[in-house]
Amino acid sequence: MSDADLSGVWLGIFNYPEDLPATSFRATLTDTGGRLGGAIEEIDAVILVGRHLTSAVDGTRDGRAVRFTKFYAPVSEDYDVVEYRGTVNADGDEITGHWQVHGAWGGSFIMTRPQAAPAQAEQSDAAER
Repeated sequence: MSDADLSGVWLGIFNYPEDLPATSFRATLTDTGGRLGGAIEEIDAVILVGRHLTSAVDGTRDGRAVRFTKFYAPVSEDYDVVEYRGTVNADGDEITGHWQVHGAWGGSFIMTRPQAAPAQAEQSDAAER
């Protein structure tokens, strides 16, 4: 599935170096012919613990290769732009890779696209109760 449309909601986690806690995030992506946009929301677990952060996404998808930059909004001296590089799995529902803040630090990330349960199965479960 090399040309999978990545549009939709993704749930992920990124890891920091050393013993710092991992951070979960929610990404909403738009994929227009390989051009990626969207937003990421997360709760900071390292710098300003507990702060809700929102960032814009700008990037590309070329086959299974994914590259995007995360720009925090509003811009803050506490946060920098973050570069992500990853690979989409064959099913088009998982991206794994690495993130990097230039000249500072980086780590790994994984994000998955939750599969919606078919409406018919939900209706069947409700009828059985």
